[in-house]
Amino acid sequence: MAAELEANVLEEVVGAAMPLSPLETLRHSTAHVMAKAVQRVFPHAKVTIGPSIETGFFYDFDIDRAFTEEDLAKIETEMAAIVKADEPFVRHEVTRAEALKRFADLGETYKVEIIEALPADAVISYYQTGDWIDLCRGPHIKSTGEIKAFKLLSVAGAYWRGNEKNKMLQRIYGTAFASKAELDEHLHRLEEAKRRDHRRIGKDLDLFSIDETIGGGLVLWHPKGARIRYVMEEFWRQEHFANGYELVGSPHVARDE
Repeated sequence: MAAELEANVLEEVVGAAMPLSPLETLRHSTAHVMAKAVQRVFPHAKVTIGPSIETGFFYDFDIDRAFTEEDLAKIETEMAAIVKADEPFVRHEVTRAEALKRFADLGETYKVEIIEALPADAVISYYQTGDWIDLCRGPHIKSTGEIKAFKLLSVAGAYWRGNEKNKMLQRIYGTAFASKAELDEHLHRLEEAKRRDHRRIGKDLDLFSIDETIGGGLVLWHPKGARIRYVMEEFWRQEHFANGYELVGSPHVARDE
């Protein structure tokens, strides 16, 4: 995870604009809009990195509190205002000294750390939307008004650069699509996935439980769940026998040699 995050940091800021699909570009741009909105609502928050990911985007913030559901609603409202303003994304290429001064003056210590760690020949650029800037190589959409459908989904903790020795940051996950219909379809799939989550179903039907003192992911079967497991295993055995297979057994624990 640390190596993946380190790669994300470099991809965010070094060189010419990286190749992104139209959807990835839209989501990356929406991450910038979210970061700007966060700093409007919480001026003391510091920004770190905010890439697009397979299901949407995220952005990590250094802030002295955990974000709440009410906070996400406020941030979404501010994002909508930024989108309505239709602010252009303007790219600026600057020298290392200029970049360091600009972000140091803003108090963005994480951006300063990133710049200081860049290779000597790195092309350094930032993007501006209205009165807000972010260290980034791009690309971005032409303006914030092109963002048609977005949703902030959840909050999680994340260590800076994926290292548990570093400060814990607040990560906001979101997603964006080219149309509201596509966003609604995605959100419906997420709700269906939650409804079918085996952890919730197992608890609701009293099938099994998991005790962290025993171990995460180690299932304790309750009588109902154990009976279902027995029926499934018996079916599995009979199907093997019926198709000419035999059963063998092996120890759960053995010497690692």
